[in-house]
Amino acid sequence: MSFWDIPGMKAGVVTGDLAWALLQHAKANKYAIPAFNCTSSSVINSVLEAGKELNRPVMIQFSEGGAAFVAGKSLPNEKGKLQASILGAVAGAHFVRAVAPAYGIPVIVHSDHCAKKLLPWFDGMLEADEAFFKQHGEPLFSSHMLDLSEEPDEENIAICAKYLTRMAPMKQILEMEIGITGGVEDGVDNSGAAKEKLYSTPADVFAVYKALNPISPMFTIAAAFGNVHGVYKAGNVVLKPELLEDMQVYAREQVKSTTGQDIERPLNFVFHGGSGSEKHHITTALNAGVVKMNVDTDTQWAYWEGLLKFYKAKEGYLQGQIGNPEGEDKPNKSFYDPRKWIRECESSMVKRVKESCADLANTN
Repeated sequence: MSFWDIPGMKAGVVTGDLAWALLQHAKANKYAIPAFNCTSSSVINSVLEAGKELNRPVMIQFSEGGAAFVAGKSLPNEKGKLQASILGAVAGAHFVRAVAPAYGIPVIVHSDHCAKKLLPWFDGMLEADEAFFKQHGEPLFSSHMLDLSEEPDEENIAICAKYLTRMAPMKQILEMEIGITGGVEDGVDNSGAAKEKLYSTPADVFAVYKALNPISPMFTIAAAFGNVHGVYKAGNVVLKPELLEDMQVYAREQVKSTTGQDIERPLNFVFHGGSGSEKHHITTALNAGVVKMNVDTDTQWAYWEGLLKFYKAKEGYLQGQIGNPEGEDKPNKSFYDPRKWIRECESSMVKRVKESCADLANTN
């Protein structure tokens, strides 16, 4: 069954039961939907273009820093308020809602890592969701992520439960993290994290399920299995995606013993730190119930590489407004026009987005 056969599936932003059904379709068919961090309309369009060419669903997500960039770096973004980050995320979500239907594919709009110190950003987005829900019967965003992995597990789960209770009436999906993703991402530095925090245990993960599932089944878990943000040399990171299957087996046993229900894979996982991952690790993760994987570092490089290659190819036309290899009086406007070189960035990124979709079996 194609994802298009899901009742009510449509082009444009999907939320609630429809978004959840899409993730469950991915789980059942052992593919995952890649989530790309976006910092501008150009980056958003690159993701949508790739999805359109493949006729496959994609996720567009905004980090707190990326959202502030969308709004504009000159705007105030005070600690404890994060007004530019709220504005940028909301504006970005509205932009995606406006253009996504034209690309003819389902799109999930998501917010990325929100640490405890960034909760004002989360609150601001939820206020926008609730206002949108009152008008349209659905939230502005499809889903949000809380990353409270730096906090004690009990506090992490308790805060997630509090927010999921607020999100559940809108049928909004919550992503949470248990255990730490190493490395550095968007100003969050976990490069010095203790090694044991890089690997979640089955009991850790089931504690999340036990607390959240009675509130709403619409949650995903970014469990740690050695993940690291950023790109790294092969062998420098010890990924153990087979741990995810151990977590599923444990959760299945616990659910069966307490409720009598036999659910083969009750957990819905997210793969963080996916850039640079080996293909066999991704396959193992997909088989264990990963429905979403984050991609940022690789697409950042692809976007930049488009500009790099364009400059190298057209260097003689980019040294001034007038004068190039064809003559001293020849104009260069058609080369330095931002639409020219930004398009080269987009085209390069489109290829990398499509590669990520292929890695995750998100292809027809």
